[in-house]
Amino acid sequence: MITTEPVGEWFWEPSPVLDAAVSGASRALALVGEVRDVLASLGLIADGGTGAVELCELSAMGRPLFERRDVPVAAMAEVAAAVRLLPGQHLTVSLRLPGEWPEAGVRRRAEELFVVRVHLWGQGGAILVLSAYADPWLTQDLRERPQPEVAAGNAPRLAAALERISGLTGVEVDPGDETRHARPTADGFADLLAEGAAYADSWGTFEVPARWRRLMKLLPGGYGEGDYEATTEESVRYAEVRCGERLLGFLWASADGAAGYEPRSAAGDAAFGAGVPWLLRFRAARSGGAGASEALDGCLGRTEDGVSVGTVVHRAPSPDALAELSGRG
Repeated sequence: MITTEPVGEWFWEPSPVLDAAVSGASRALALVGEVRDVLASLGLIADGGTGAVELCELSAMGRPLFERRDVPVAAMAEVAAAVRLLPGQHLTVSLRLPGEWPEAGVRRRAEELFVVRVHLWGQGGAILVLSAYADPWLTQDLRERPQPEVAAGNAPRLAAALERISGLTGVEVDPGDETRHARPTADGFADLLAEGAAYADSWGTFEVPARWRRLMKLLPGGYGEGDYEATTEESVRYAEVRCGERLLGFLWASADGAAGYEPRSAAGDAAFGAGVPWLLRFRAARSGGAGASEALDGCLGRTEDGVSVGTVVHRAPSPDALAELSGRG
């Protein structure tokens, strides 16, 4: 299962950058690049990804002096070169990296499998953070189903990455706090089959509502009385939502009047924005007196802003089953 919040994080505190005002941005960029190379050498990440650079005064962390997001990795050096870090300031350089992993004989992919970031202070102190956003390293998936074979095929590469990054920085790794999903350790994650999970069905309990809230923030006015019911116990009909060949999510409706959109977690940020025009079409259809199933049929084969709804209608036993499908690589 793929998450929008980290399944786990690991921290390193390398030696301070003595000339942070002169070379801080370039050193931070070099460090995230070196970690990216480590992950790539172990087959943990794929080509692509984007970066971000943010510079703030320590006294006003919520108001960046300089900010660039969704920067292609190849353009990060040019962006970082425009930043001068002064005492009393804080610089963050990060990379969001896609990755792939084997699972049950299939190659799974997530557009944000890892995030690598370096926090650098004007006085020279630095912290490196690695965050993971999926569960193939765990002996039990985030819906509490055992997957020891999946973990056996993926966890050793994560352990090797953590060890190599410690060698790269010259300091031992500091595992982050236990999350809602798992407990990070110095060599990956604790064995959930032995320890048990902190929460039952953590993906369904936390991730599904978090995805809903994120989607509603993008929908003008949020969810309201003008929208179809968002939940049902009935089976659902659904169609794929795509941008070209890229699957972004699923538009669905039920016979008892519920309808909605499930963003496909593996597609990353694009999956959320792709659902907005179709939810607005649903809203307009309901305002015009159309039922949920009729509204879905009215979207089939249409295209909005380069995003299309398929013409083939599939069935799922419940919205929860569809949400799980959307949460996989």
